[in-house]
Amino acid sequence: MKTINDIRKDFPILEEKIYNKPLVYLDNAATSQKPLKVIDAMSNYYLHLNANVHRGVHLLSQKATDEFEKTRKNVQNFIGAKHSQEIIFTRGTTESINLVASTFCQEFVKEGDEIIVSEMEHHSNIVPWQLAQNKYKFEIRVLPFKDRGELDMETFKSLLNSKTKLVALTHVSNALGVVNPIKEVIELAHKKDIPVLIDGAQGVPHFKINVEELDCDFYAFSAHKLYGPMGIGVLYGKKKYLEAMPPYHGGGEMIKEVSFEGTTFNELPFKFEAGTPSVADVLGFNAAIEYINEIGFDFIEKHEEFLMQYTSEKLLSLDDIKIYGTTPHKAGAISFNLKDVHPFDVGTLLDQMGIAIRTGHHCAQTVMKHYNIVGTARVSFGVYTSKEDIDIFIEGLKRAKTMLL
Repeated sequence: MKTINDIRKDFPILEEKIYNKPLVYLDNAATSQKPLKVIDAMSNYYLHLNANVHRGVHLLSQKATDEFEKTRKNVQNFIGAKHSQEIIFTRGTTESINLVASTFCQEFVKEGDEIIVSEMEHHSNIVPWQLAQNKYKFEIRVLPFKDRGELDMETFKSLLNSKTKLVALTHVSNALGVVNPIKEVIELAHKKDIPVLIDGAQGVPHFKINVEELDCDFYAFSAHKLYGPMGIGVLYGKKKYLEAMPPYHGGGEMIKEVSFEGTTFNELPFKFEAGTPSVADVLGFNAAIEYINEIGFDFIEKHEEFLMQYTSEKLLSLDDIKIYGTTPHKAGAISFNLKDVHPFDVGTLLDQMGIAIRTGHHCAQTVMKHYNIVGTARVSFGVYTSKEDIDIFIEGLKRAKTMLL
């Protein structure tokens, strides 16, 4: 079994110096670093396999296609999907949600219907529904959360009705690190035959996902939060919905036959994958999944549970620190503020010490409005985050505190 020190050696960027100080990277909720295995897989494609997929009879194209489709199968197994056709490659979580907002609404939503989103959503799970709302004239109902970060489940039950056509909810809040009770949400919605979309961008890096057991209807996530490359992600969707939904983009690959009299569309999953895909990124994604499987989620969950507890205790031992989202059901991230100091000032000083954290509203302005604040400082963890990283961060925060208060 690999130790933390072994794992850290797999990530070349952790050897970088920031202002001549060792990098302490605590911004994993924004993007994770990439192991050498992922970088090598992408390089190997361009060096030895570079060809378009699904189209060529020549050997390079066949090999590239085989590797591309092997990734789809590995993603299927990684999230426990029933069919590989239910795995759609997109540019990331944002595009996955936009795809559903556009095409699901076109087929299943009419004027006067309702879609439920929560108050704690990332903008990527709010704005696409607002854009669709302008076109299809449905109502967006907002599920509030309590100050501890927990969804108001009694309100959720009252929001479900015959007009509700979809529930769109984050698995883990990117701003607070709160883990939502999505299994309960799905069960309640399904009792009224309402499908559920889960934004899993912050869920898949931290614990094992099984979409069949969850019984969600859509699950969206990105590779770059998962130690893979940027620019590639996945939409999982149940076949019954994907087959009924119209294509999102038009062009090559997603068609069966084209004439000026009309066009017939390809079968799943290709109906939703117009144009030349980012093959190198897909193969890098596959290497990331293999890397995570080598480490195992038992290790990942135990390690991050320790980091969450240790960091929370260290933060709370400091005066003038307020943590947002105090429910114990959290993963991957902690948001806090130092008294009335602007979080940007905290982040700027820590950066000068080689410590990378995220500050601001985290593309979750409705969360900040709930707490009546402009933003927070956020630390977020990866598989390579060490206890020493946290100790350096806490000492840096103490130094910043003496300068700012």
